[in-house]
Amino acid sequence: MSIPAIVLIGAEHPDELRAGFARYRQEYDVRLAASCREALEITHDVVGAGGTVAMFVSESVVPDAESVLHAFHKLREKVPTARRVITAHWDRFLTDAPTLRPGMAAGKYDAYLLMPRGVRDEEFHNAITDLLSDWGSTVADPEVVAVKIVSPARDGLTLAIRDFLDRMGMPSRVYAPDSEGGRFVLDLVEGEATFPLVYALNRPVIRARTVRDVAIGIYGAPTDLDLDHVVDVAVVGGGPAGLATAVYAASEGLSTVILEAEAIGGQAGTSSMIRNYLGFPRGISGMRLAQRARNQALRFGARFYTGQVVDELRPGSDGAPHVLCTESGEVHARSVVIASGVAYRKLRVEPLEELVGSGVFYGAAMTAAREMEGQDVFVVGGGNSAGQAAVHLARFARSVTVLVRRPSLGETMSSYLIGEIEHNPRISVRTCTHVVDGGGDGRLEWLCLEDVRTDERERVSAYGLFLLLGAEPHCDWIPAEVARDPRGFVLTGRDVPKEHWHDGLPPAELATTVPGIFCAGDVRAGSMKRVASASGEGASVVPLVHAYLAPEGD
Repeated sequence: MSIPAIVLIGAEHPDELRAGFARYRQEYDVRLAASCREALEITHDVVGAGGTVAMFVSESVVPDAESVLHAFHKLREKVPTARRVITAHWDRFLTDAPTLRPGMAAGKYDAYLLMPRGVRDEEFHNAITDLLSDWGSTVADPEVVAVKIVSPARDGLTLAIRDFLDRMGMPSRVYAPDSEGGRFVLDLVEGEATFPLVYALNRPVIRARTVRDVAIGIYGAPTDLDLDHVVDVAVVGGGPAGLATAVYAASEGLSTVILEAEAIGGQAGTSSMIRNYLGFPRGISGMRLAQRARNQALRFGARFYTGQVVDELRPGSDGAPHVLCTESGEVHARSVVIASGVAYRKLRVEPLEELVGSGVFYGAAMTAAREMEGQDVFVVGGGNSAGQAAVHLARFARSVTVLVRRPSLGETMSSYLIGEIEHNPRISVRTCTHVVDGGGDGRLEWLCLEDVRTDERERVSAYGLFLLLGAEPHCDWIPAEVARDPRGFVLTGRDVPKEHWHDGLPPAELATTVPGIFCAGDVRAGSMKRVASASGEGASVVPLVHAYLAPEGD
């Protein structure tokens, strides 16, 4: 496997630029170009030899280009997956910033950094390694592999398993059965092999029939662990709201259990890059945000059970604990926080529903994006998740078309994402359009698009369709005693029907109609569907849990 390249562009301060990247030479092919033309030639040679470029790093001024942003535009056409960094010399950092920073907001490059002023400038290197880490998590075959998947074909289940592992922060690679990696795993299997096989963390090989088999095989089932006692708080859902609850509850000494049906992070975990979350000026992927929060909660003693679908919640009464029922056993808890999030609404076009996993995907499907290299793909949805998915897909696909029923994106999408989409030559937007049909021989090949104003239809070629259609709550398991609105979202606080108020007062803001059962995040009626607001609600619910659990008179 060829070593990925880092291409430096520096004419005014080449020695400082070269010295700043000296520590990366052992694991990257670091090349120095004196101009944009030379950088393009280097990139052509690297790609022509079967390699790739992980990062382009330029001074704030490029001699033979209109601007460094114009140079990056040309380089992005050659290697869309590469991260792009401007590192300005300290003599120019403040003077060049006003004209260059708007380009970062528009997604033309990833970071504006001060050039290292000597050895061990760890603030600089922290930014560089973060960006290289993000790059490494999006390449088709990561070099650091935590999980081996053996499968003769990249079918829907294999892709779903990889997507789950990506969202859990566990890089994986698929091996053919007759490859060296495939034979290594097959030698560990007793009896006849059935595919896909999953080998992770020196655990027994998993014969995967579902993603849940993989989750339980890696993380274990509740009955495999000590759950004989009653816990203080059980959190249903491991998205931003559930993770924030877990961190704050566990840090304050409450015994805390988190049950997550799929992968930690929820819908936010599928976001390739969240740029408007407080404290991350260069952005952070949903997976990394979720895994950092998970590790933080684990540090305080919280316990996570992944792949656990809650089938029923039986409210306790007269001091008895609430009971959460799963296929693997029961969890008894003095309090429960419902943070199960929402699912994307179905398209309900039957021929396309039959192709889910074979070119049609609900959600951003980070792993599937890698399979779209050189293809034409479509994203349906006008929210931030759809915008983030389009930007990520554009790193791989030849073209990305965003389809929305509204006349514009302005009503539903953040302006920073609209700016990125407008400045990305691979992305186009078709407004007042929806999908009415589609099909293919075993996988998606075409779509039929309809103009909602004229009813005019057009058939287009399509290799991928990513559906991010809005929210439906995960509430089938919630008992009738917990009041919900007509759409199925959980009612809390003043939204609770007045017949459930006590002494003329509504429940606390995040409390439901059942004492000891709380709700936070997207599944709550009236919540703002944003990562930051979900995290805030998850943190805010913990004082209410404390107050409920406190002995009378405390």
